[in-house]
Amino acid sequence: MKAGRQTTLRQHVELSGIGVHSGLPVSLTLHPAEAGAGIVFLRTDGESEREIRAEARAVSSTEFATVLGDQSGAAVATVEHVMAALSGLGIDNATIELDGPEMPILDGSAAPFVAAIDRAGIAVLAAARRYLRIMKPVRVAIGDSYGELRPYDRGFRVEIEIDFDHEIVGRQSFKLDVNPPAFRRELARARTFGFVCDVERLWNSGYALGATFENTLVVSEQRVLNPEGLRFEDEFVRHKALDAVGDLALAGAPILGAYRSVRGGHRLNHAVVCAVLADPAAFKLVEAREPARRARGRGELGTGLPQPAFARDFS
Repeated sequence: MKAGRQTTLRQHVELSGIGVHSGLPVSLTLHPAEAGAGIVFLRTDGESEREIRAEARAVSSTEFATVLGDQSGAAVATVEHVMAALSGLGIDNATIELDGPEMPILDGSAAPFVAAIDRAGIAVLAAARRYLRIMKPVRVAIGDSYGELRPYDRGFRVEIEIDFDHEIVGRQSFKLDVNPPAFRRELARARTFGFVCDVERLWNSGYALGATFENTLVVSEQRVLNPEGLRFEDEFVRHKALDAVGDLALAGAPILGAYRSVRGGHRLNHAVVCAVLADPAAFKLVEAREPARRARGRGELGTGLPQPAFARDFS
């Protein structure tokens, strides 16, 4: 695969499941898309098809999940896991067709979406990829939480810290330079989690109606209740990192920068992306082109691919 080129899927691939919050069944198809199309969600369950672009300005809610919507009232909820899988594997263009209001939770991680992308295959397009290069630190604080995007010359990095007043979870931190091999190995399988003490409140508010032991890590006061236990010792913070990758993919282009989040979540992730995009001095859109000669070994971006040279900016 050429590191400086845009990508899409080779063919379409289908999945189905239930929404973790709505509890409703949903079927979806990931379709290839042309260069420059980006990621588009296509709702096909109504009388007419409705498209919603995967971009920060389309976010309509960040309570317990990231929800995209448009002025017509069409919405797609819980997009973070599929967005993380597409971003983590370097997919620039795809259409996600679905017949319901929420993405399926599947096993609670991005791994089923990764497996679906693998079945479809990845196609390299002729167009150069554009990156969003962070030019200066941008920080947002919400209460005792804060997030920051800062310049980083080795690609895209996440540094996530969580701090729960809970014996099983507690304080955890995780750092990763995100590239396809690292995403598959370190993040894709980390599952969403919830606490038994919150279940009644969530149900009464219309959330977690589809949550089961098959799609959610369920934590009591003393232990993880899922029979299989944890996939990683620090699965909780890894899942927060997975969510961050998905939420930051709504910036509209792959990010060249490091993201640090402390006690954050979907709301904070979105707020930081919006703060960056609102400040023209905070970023540049740069186009990647292939180097004349392929370097051996790992590229500076940490992808295991030749490092693209960055041509003129588009800011």
